[in-house]
Amino acid sequence: MRPEQQGIEMAVLVSVGRHPITGRSCRADQDARGLELALGLEGRFPGSRISLLHAGPRSEESESALRGYLGMAAGAGMAAGAGTELDTLTLLEQPEGSDAIPALAELLAAAMPQLVITGTRAERGEGSGLLPYALAERLGWPLVNGLAAVEKVENGVATLLQALPRGQRRRLQVRLPAILCVDAAAPAARQSAFGPARRAKIEATPVAAEIDQELAGWQLAPARKRPKRLKIIKAASARDRFKAAAAKAEGGSGQVLEGVSSEQGAEAILKLLYEEGVLRS
Repeated sequence: MRPEQQGIEMAVLVSVGRHPITGRSCRADQDARGLELALGLEGRFPGSRISLLHAGPRSEESESALRGYLGMAAGAGMAAGAGTELDTLTLLEQPEGSDAIPALAELLAAAMPQLVITGTRAERGEGSGLLPYALAERLGWPLVNGLAAVEKVENGVATLLQALPRGQRRRLQVRLPAILCVDAAAPAARQSAFGPARRAKIEATPVAAEIDQELAGWQLAPARKRPKRLKIIKAASARDRFKAAAAKAEGGSGQVLEGVSSEQGAEAILKLLYEEGVLRS
């Protein structure tokens, strides 16, 4: 077997996401992309092994979201025409508000995977994106963010493709073990198979809880929708501003009021302000 074909030990850190419309718990988009990348590497490097890790409280809502990742792995095995060993997720169970970094760092230091793959930012909680950096600092491992692809792993060195602004790419070489952060530049995640996801196992391991002191001092409140600003017409002269205003009125979306009472005019103005989001009922 050639060196580049040897199996890779990979650990994928997953979290509970939030649906952007309904707000329900689901798999996080960036973490799902990280697992998709790991599954692709498993197909290219025979003998590779993937372990799924999550640190946090266990509940019916979070368990349903985490099973979405296990359904991805089962779907990958069926697509390849063979079974897959990724049918278990390790849950480091700790109370709400605990710091996940010490528990994850202790487990990763003992397991020593070659690649630790995670999303750039969580969709719940603090969402600061600092967890991969804190893990890298505690473990003393290199970190690469904005990962787009893993091109090669050979002799303890990985050749990576990093996404840069404006669609640019940069090729990097990093010594293993390393922590890789993926974002929207990574391949989109496949669908999750419902049946295998329900049959998969979630192994909960209680760990010592360390309270997140920073989070404990915060005051959390629901975000309020900000008022929508009215469109500002910019022009160099008064003549141009008049032409722009007239053109907008003639576009069909406005309404010209003539010969109406002051009450009717006020009602029309209030209706416009509500439609534009300046006022809320």
